Amino acid sequence: MENYSKAEILQLVEDEGVEFIRLQFTGQCGVLKNVAIPASKLCKALENRCSIDRAAIEGFADGEEVDLYLKPDLDTFTILPWRPQQGKVARFICDVIDENGQEYEGSSRYILKKVMEQASAKGYTLNINPECEFYLFHTDDNGLPTTITHEKAGYLDTSPVDLGENTRRDIILALEDMGYEIDSSHHEIAPAQHEIDFTFENAIKTADKIVTFKMAVRTIAKRYGLQATFMPKPKADANGSGMHVNMRLMKGGKNVFVDENGELSEEGKAFMAGILHHIPGMTAVLNPIVNSYKRLVPGTGAPSDITWSQKQRSALIHVRKQIGGGLDLELRSPDAAADPYLVFALCLAAGMDGIEQNMVAPSELTEDIRNFSEEEKETKGIESLPENLGEAIKAMKKDTLVRETLGSEFATDYMKAKRAEWKGYLEQISEWEIDKYLYLV
Repeated sequence: MENYSKAEILQLVEDEGVEFIRLQFTGQCGVLKNVAIPASKLCKALENRCSIDRAAIEGFADGEEVDLYLKPDLDTFTILPWRPQQGKVARFICDVIDENGQEYEGSSRYILKKVMEQASAKGYTLNINPECEFYLFHTDDNGLPTTITHEKAGYLDTSPVDLGENTRRDIILALEDMGYEIDSSHHEIAPAQHEIDFTFENAIKTADKIVTFKMAVRTIAKRYGLQATFMPKPKADANGSGMHVNMRLMKGGKNVFVDENGELSEEGKAFMAGILHHIPGMTAVLNPIVNSYKRLVPGTGAPSDITWSQKQRSALIHVRKQIGGGLDLELRSPDAAADPYLVFALCLAAGMDGIEQNMVAPSELTEDIRNFSEEEKETKGIESLPENLGEAIKAMKKDTLVRETLGSEFATDYMKAKRAEWKGYLEQISEWEIDKYLYLV
């Protein structure tokens, strides 16, 4: 990604034969949306005059009938490499503004920018490297998604066992054509499960990458006749898919998580303590759908308890030492159903609260928590994450910092939408219940 001026973008569009531009933005839950315009209307877009119907967008509709406008972030301009080379298609990620040019407070991108500005005023920048997991499944004869795969590959397997290797390669090539730097990719533990990792960048650029990444993965998978899904737990008998968040807090060009001995610093411990303190209230955002909690089940590889460790990878926060003296904090509970802008905003706000309040983290987890009974957890004072979306919403309501970070109006609307989702789920009768109880009672 480059720093473009308006004149440079206009010239690029002409030189590259771009015919259409997508003005992209995210709704309340991080779902990517866009307005497509012909290149002849690019000047209008660069003057922030392209409008959207506020009342028709989930999370933006609050009874007001006024339009909102899209303000292209010039640094996000890129040509979509999977679109035709004749009549090319480019895109911007846009901020959402009102008629007075003020950023709309219900936009998740604005929420992250606001928290970043608050941290920047104190000299801090949060850099993030996400680990995004996803499945590649077959589609049926009508092109509809299934959870079927003929693959038998496991962790780090390669072709010919890894049947998704070519798809994964083309995804990476497309992202690199767009200017994204990829750190690594591999087959994950479960058949048909994959992971692609980025390099560290600041929180806003990383969030932009993730929403673009999900679009690219789904689009290129379709070319192979596959359905890509970031659903946290698409199959009961297979591993869930997460979005681990690796963090470095920078100040004066240095990672403040590392002390002079290469260990986790006091500032790093306080940042971590802030996240651990607020994680119950953050979970409704980090794990935003009913299915998210099918992944966060005790005894599995995903975390379900509020712990940290340097050696135990089953902990919620894994302190990762790097060769050469680096150190990262890896938060392992989020999944890619979450809005990355909101996830990063809450991580930064909670961590900064930990630093400002001199919070103290609980004792380090030194054993594999998957071997603990509930009684042992209670004896050791280990608390758990919310077990379902309903519990997570209640925890979010109790956490003042979470609600203030999101904004009171946004938080209220978000919890209302999630309560409706939770109620809709509770009203359903599953096949498991029919099989279990129909002839028994």
